[in-house]
Amino acid sequence: MVPTLKALVLSGGRGTRLRPLTFTLAKQLIPLANKPVLGYVLDQVAETGINQIGVIIAPETGHYVKEYVKDGTEWNINVKYIPQEPLGLAHAVKIAKNFLGKEDFIMCLGDNLQGQGLTTFVQKFKKEKMDALILLKPVEDPTKFGVATLDEKANIIELVEKPKEPSSNLAIVGTYIFSNNIFKAIEAIKPSWRGELEITDAIQEMINMGFNVKAETLNTWWLDTGKKDDILTANAKILDEYTKQEINGTVQESKIEGRVAIRENAKVVNSILRGPCVIGDNCTIENSFIGPYTSIGNGTKIVDSSIEYSVILENAQITGVNRLEESLIGKNSKVTRNHRKGCLKLNVGDYSEVEI
Repeated sequence: MVPTLKALVLSGGRGTRLRPLTFTLAKQLIPLANKPVLGYVLDQVAETGINQIGVIIAPETGHYVKEYVKDGTEWNINVKYIPQEPLGLAHAVKIAKNFLGKEDFIMCLGDNLQGQGLTTFVQKFKKEKMDALILLKPVEDPTKFGVATLDEKANIIELVEKPKEPSSNLAIVGTYIFSNNIFKAIEAIKPSWRGELEITDAIQEMINMGFNVKAETLNTWWLDTGKKDDILTANAKILDEYTKQEINGTVQESKIEGRVAIRENAKVVNSILRGPCVIGDNCTIENSFIGPYTSIGNGTKIVDSSIEYSVILENAQITGVNRLEESLIGKNSKVTRNHRKGCLKLNVGDYSEVEI
């Protein structure tokens, strides 16, 4: 356990790549297997023993984050909310200086997930008296990420944000551990061409200043849930790893295949459910097929429809849709269809109504 550190969890930003959903919802609260992404991040932070956590929030969506996290009791943590305009990750660290004080701290992006816990990294950071420990993961297209070049001892030689010609395929994962020397580096950098204080520039400045900056490569999966397809991939990964067959609702004249979780007060009638999938509280599934890698949010009603590899948020209604795949459907939305042929792939915002 490492209670001497603090944590900074970034849950701001405007989420423009996930609109229309993020007009009415913080991107970190989009559910995977019916649990917000941010919940999984807080789980991993709390597992380290850290209980003092600053949560960066945006003016537009901060109240949604507060409604979910509240005072942190669910995770046995103490929460300090810190509002920020989206001016870069290093800017988020800068405005959290009063909260962080002189403590070492771990920083996590609230819309990133990884399969490996954080405790071993924190222990390594403390044991080797580092000033920064950066997590990396090989990726197919490094031009979309901050990229690190290492020497043979895992020391970082260079960091470049979204390089046109990458010198390696090692992307910077959304988890960092810093000593308070990061503030000296942030004071020395200037905003990038985007008008933001880049965390990659700050880490590079720490290297230039001679601080002990190391990297660790993840040996498991990492997902950045910034776009619709990323959400669907992450939902499938979470369902695949964590779903167990658990039937707490009512099942009538239906077939349940594989790892299907049916929550309290859900009703399944004359349907086929094929896991891994999860059906939320108070859902109604009638004359329908729910296929693998699908999450159905609480209070949703699905009738005469076929759905797979999709995320359906709470209180949605889907009727007469012969085939819905690779879709993200917002809460309180309605999707109906008069002509039943063909496959639909939709990205529908909250409180929308679609008739096809």
